[in-house]
Amino acid sequence: MTVGQNELQTMAYTDPLSGLGNRNRMREKVLQISSERASDPAPFTIGIANLDSFKPINDLFGSAAGDEILCQVAHRLRACIPDGALVTRHDGDEFAFVLPLIFERASAEKFGQMIREVLSAPYDLGDRNVRLSASLGFAIYPFAGEDCEELLKSAETALYRSKRRGRGQITVYSREIAQEMKRATQLEQALRNAIISDAIDVHFQPIVSLSNNQVVGFEALARWNDPDLGFVSPGVFVPLAEERGFIDALSEALLRKAAEAALSWPRDLFLSFNLSSAQLMDPGTSSSVLSILGRVGFDPHRLELEITETAVMSSADTAHRIIADLRAAGVRISLDDFGTGQSSLGRLRDFIFDKIKIDRAFVSRINSDRASEHIIKAILTMCDGLELEVVAEGIEDYAEAVKLRTLGCGMGQGYHFGRPADGIATLRFLHENYYDPAVAERVSA
Repeated sequence: MTVGQNELQTMAYTDPLSGLGNRNRMREKVLQISSERASDPAPFTIGIANLDSFKPINDLFGSAAGDEILCQVAHRLRACIPDGALVTRHDGDEFAFVLPLIFERASAEKFGQMIREVLSAPYDLGDRNVRLSASLGFAIYPFAGEDCEELLKSAETALYRSKRRGRGQITVYSREIAQEMKRATQLEQALRNAIISDAIDVHFQPIVSLSNNQVVGFEALARWNDPDLGFVSPGVFVPLAEERGFIDALSEALLRKAAEAALSWPRDLFLSFNLSSAQLMDPGTSSSVLSILGRVGFDPHRLELEITETAVMSSADTAHRIIADLRAAGVRISLDDFGTGQSSLGRLRDFIFDKIKIDRAFVSRINSDRASEHIIKAILTMCDGLELEVVAEGIEDYAEAVKLRTLGCGMGQGYHFGRPADGIATLRFLHENYYDPAVAERVSA
């Protein structure tokens, strides 16, 4: 082989950025181990590590900083893999391992924990440090596959499960996990089809004034009853839509449906609608929301958008601009699940909110736990000083409602006042529970 051919061979098997091997090098290594063990197929393991939230870091600091982080990752991995093992870089922020001497689950998980720890140390970008976590998936030969492509596919399935479970997770492939991921993929496809066919419904839960139990508005809640899957909890399908990148399409369809339904309500009732963390990272969210309201003919002053602290923290600058644009158009902003996130008081200082929603975790214990009662008192006093309205969520019974009213809480929401109901049932609820004669006349007209 000539010098030129050697160089071409090296290029074909090397990742140019990190200097690690690439997929071709990995395939070669797996084939070599498989051939060596053909007569006695002893297990070995391959793994995939993927950096969590690398894309936002890359977008924020630029591709040169992103490349620097990837090179530092490669350096760390090269330094810590055992003798005889191989580390390669594949697409983007994905790295892979071939581990000839790891034979079973416990050893794979232990190796994964070591890699996770190594990759969690700060990355030096000169003028700043950045921290990242990594998710990992492992596949063991021959149980998870008998060639490189099968093993990689199994490791990717395990990695996908790790990503679904949150940051910094480790999963070793098994048939049970494969079935679980297959169901998740089927669910994702069914959800995409349901969004396309406009089959996701909106239900509405009343929000009342605690002083007189008068309805003042409704929160819109997504509901999905699939012909094959049956009822699917929004706690399952909403995070799935966020994770797989189509929460915008879902949210836009739901806001349109909710606003159209709310046109039939008395005009002094507001519509409360939840924005996801992904939407608060998208600069186009404010124009999208206002465009939907314009097409439907719904007054922006009647809309309240609920956001969580976690969502705000994901991309504070973008969230700040979105909130400012929406408030300028008359939309009101509520901080949801108050008291359960991080830096709540800091968020109240940095952002302009119109309303706070006290999380049900405190409300449910208001009559049995003095600490919860004092926390609610403190929140109410603070909100009074900041001229913020307050809604207590998750009110289940009369005693909780009375206690909150006594403490000076303005509004409440929960099963005690009404369960979520579809648009027709909500109109019926208004006929039975809305007391303004002039408005009642308009409703029945």
